[in-house]
Amino acid sequence: MASSIPIDVALCSNAFEPLAELQQWPHHQSNAATGIFIGRMRSQGSSAEELEAMQLEHYPGMTERQLQHLASDAAASHGVRAVLIRHRIGRVTPNQTLVLVAVSADRRGPAQRCCQALLEAIKHDAPFWKQEISRSGDRRWIEGNTPL
Repeated sequence: MASSIPIDVALCSNAFEPLAELQQWPHHQSNAATGIFIGRMRSQGSSAEELEAMQLEHYPGMTERQLQHLASDAAASHGVRAVLIRHRIGRVTPNQTLVLVAVSADRRGPAQRCCQALLEAIKHDAPFWKQEISRSGDRRWIEGNTPL
């Protein structure tokens, strides 16, 4: 489903500050409601081991197009005004921001529902591959998705 609303998607190879990204986004204060999700890297891996880092791989070009498509579909389904997505790629360390999803709407319900739906779509349908790097140096590719 195509959408004519503003959708701002960026993959970030360096750490970013989510609140600074929101302050620079022109739609943050131009509508009545903004649904926001900020996801940070956990310090424990999927097998409960302490992590040194995680490596996020992607297909350049394809990943951005897929994020744009997912955002457009979610925005159209929930009737929102604008969408912002920032997602890390490359090496990420514990507590660094992995993903920022922000949705601007006329009311809180559509903003929150769209933000939730879009985050789940990103988790399940965006072409990212994650490799956990434990403090002992072991590397493990993550299979599947993390639970809610």
